[in-house]
Formats: sequence, structure tokens, C-alpha cells
Amino acid sequence: MLGTENWSGVTLDLVRPCGVGDPRSAGMGCGRTVARGDRQLDNEYVMRSTRRRGEGAYRPVIDALSAAVLFGVSAPLAKLLLGAIDPIPLAALLYLGAGFGLAFYILLRTSMKDAADEAALDRGDLPWLAGAVLSGGVAAPILLLHGLRATPAATSALLLNSELVATGVIAAVVFRESIGRWIWGAILTITAGSVLLTLDPSAGWGVSHGAALIVAACVMWGLDNNLTRRISLKDPKRIVAIKGLAAGGVSSALALALGRPFPGVWYIALGLLLGGVSYGISIVLFVRALRHLGAARTGALFGTAPFIGAAVSLMAFRDPPTSSFVLSLPLLVIGAGILFRERHDHAHAHALLMHTHAHTHADGHHNHTHVDRISPARRHSHRHTHVPMVHTHPHRPDIHHRHGHVLPD
Repeated sequence: MLGTENWSGVTLDLVRPCGVGDPRSAGMGCGRTVARGDRQLDNEYVMRSTRRRGEGAYRPVIDALSAAVLFGVSAPLAKLLLGAIDPIPLAALLYLGAGFGLAFYILLRTSMKDAADEAALDRGDLPWLAGAVLSGGVAAPILLLHGLRATPAATSALLLNSELVATGVIAAVVFRESIGRWIWGAILTITAGSVLLTLDPSAGWGVSHGAALIVAACVMWGLDNNLTRRISLKDPKRIVAIKGLAAGGVSSALALALGRPFPGVWYIALGLLLGGVSYGISIVLFVRALRHLGAARTGALFGTAPFIGAAVSLMAFRDPPTSSFVLSLPLLVIGAGILFRERHDHAHAHALLMHTHAHTHADGHHNHTHVDRISPARRHSHRHTHVPMVHTHPHRPDIHHRHGHVLPD
């Protein structure tokens, strides 16, 4: 250890690297500390330990798939409510259930003075949050509503799958997210599986201006996903509470403006409960996955939700599996498998960075120390500084790994 340096009130340990052939690198290995002059930091020992343990490698993928499961389950359950609730009021209740449920949870934890381990939203996050709410919670539902009126059901179902591709294209072109050939292959494979799942040759077909409006709605949802990714390091519960209340408010206003009646108290309670679980928890998991996987990968994994909904429907309503279900299954499994087994590993550099988010000190990227010592595995949140470092380990395009690639794999 060479000593410490203080950056904006946070003490940073400076570690010297072991040289090639250094006897200390054998057996237990060694960390790397650097001189204050070059500010290079390469915690090879920590990263080797992380690789051996596989710490957190699959958790974001599991979060995204869990979000897809909860959201997919909502479709057949909502179908049971459609006999008593009009679609637009039901959409309002689902979003309001997510918003009110998470708002209540936040207030409960606050009243119990439970220490928060997630970073709160700040003023700099508001433009991204407002953009996400306006695009995904306001513009997309209105565009979809007008598009559905002028588009046959079969065409509408197929066009709704374009959100997956829109999310990936916006992530790559606008936000410069690293998406290699294999990831594009996974996105297109899952999209193809979703198209097969929703394919209904017996239904009416047609292309109209309504089709363009549906595609525009999917683009708005794709933009929503990417804008939400920009603030995904902050508390996902607060993000989803705000988005749920905003989207639910817009859907409620649409229902009232169009004269669509809300149901009785019992069905309102059921709609809110379903929204709190299948929308609220699902989207919290989705936002958590965004911070670690990026928008394109998270969106692709979430694209398996229609298949999960179809599977639950087959079990709940005891319908025989359709040919489209059987044909889509291998495509969705292959696409999700590519994303689950993705390994991207190379030497890369981190620039000086200051930000606030929840973190631990066991991932090789958060090497600052605290006046009051805490466990390396304890999750906590505060403003901290990342000094420049160069190291090698498997990674995905999270907030700490937004570097470019000449030839993405």
C-alpha cells in the first residue's frame, strides 16, 4: 500500500501493481495500487476473485427474465378481468396499482426510518425521467390507441413486437451502447419468436396509417427504455412509482374522456393488486437489469414475456398448445440462451468519474474507503469517485463500461 488520497471527501486507497514474475502474485495474488502521479488502478486480484466466484454475473439476466415472467403472467390474469373492466380503465388500474403500491412501500420504509441503500433521484435526473414518462407513459399509449382503431388485430399483434428492435436500434445509434453481432442475433431471434407467437393467419390483415402509429408507439416505448436506463442507477422503486402514477393518470384521463366507465370497488381493488405485483415489481426488476445489462439486452430478455403469458394461458385455460407456440419456443430459448451465456472479456480503461449510486466494495470498481469501516459486501449509496484504471474482466455495457469497440463481437 502506497498510501491514500482524498477526492471530494472520500478517501481512496492507492495500490501498486505486482510486476510480472513477482513472487507475491503466486498463490494468494496481490492487489494493485498506483502512484498518485499516473492514477492508474488495476485490481487484478479482485477481478480474478470475482471471475472465480462468478459474483453477480447472472443476477441481472435473472432480474430481466423475472420481470418478463411477472409481466407475462399479467396478460392471462388481466384477461380474466376484461369481462368486467374496459381495456383502457384496466390499463389505468394496472399502472396506478404499480405507482400506489411502490409509493406506499417507500412511505412505509421512510416511516420506519429504515436506512435506504439506493440513491435518491436528483435534479439532474429530472430531464431523463420526464422524457421517459412523456414517451412511454403519455405518447405511446395515445399513439397505440389511435393505431389500434385503424389496424386489424393480427397486424397489430405483430407490429407490437417492433418495440424490441426499436429499443436496440435507439440504444446503438443514439446512446452508443455496445451491441455486437451475437447480441443482434439474440435480439432478432427473440423478435422472430415473438412474431411467430402472435401470428394468426385466420385473422384480418391490412396495412394502414394505423400501422404506422403502432410502430411509432413502439418507438416511444423503445425511447422510454433507453431514457430510463440513463437513470437506472437511482432508486428503481421511486422511478417506477413516478412512472406508474403518471401513466395511470394519463390512462385514467383517456378513459374518462372517451366515456369508458370504471368498474365497481371490488374489481378496482383486483386491478390495483394485479398492477402492484405484475407491473410494479416487474418494472422494478426491469430497471435493475437496465443498470447492469443496458437497454438492448434487457429489452431482448423482456421480450420473452409474451411467450410466458401464452404458456400461463395454456395452463390456466387448458387450451392445447398451438403450432405457433411450439415453433416460437426454440427461437426464444436460443435468444435468451445467447444473452445468458454472453461473455465479453478484454482489457479496458476507466476514466475519472464521480457519481452516486448503490454499490458494494467487492466488485473491483469501488475501491474508496470510509471513515467508519463497513463490510465489503454491504450495499450502500453515496457520492463517490472512480480513479482512472485499466483492467481485464468479463463485463456488459453497464454505467461503468460504456467504452466503444472497433469490432464488437
